[in-house]
Amino acid sequence: MAAARFLVSGRVQGVFYRASTRTQAQQLGLTGHARNLQDGRVEVLAYGPAEALDALERWLWQGSPASEVEGVERSPLDGHPPRSFGTR
Repeated sequence: MAAARFLVSGRVQGVFYRASTRTQAQQLGLTGHARNLQDGRVEVLAYGPAEALDALERWLWQGSPASEVEGVERSPLDGHPPRSFGTR
């Protein structure tokens, strides 16, 4: 199992980005969470097969219909995976 932390910047808060990310992650069989950060970015922690993480990264660049993604930073993540994908 692989894990990654994504920091997504742009117009990604208040546009259903986290909820859309949760739906996409669940469809890919990933667990983790998406949460708003105080600086306007969204943090996504995701756990699952490496190919599913790659697919999620591609989707994060697209995002929800109302979002305007300017950047997606990916870094490896250690830790134990949660049982589901949620939002905070």
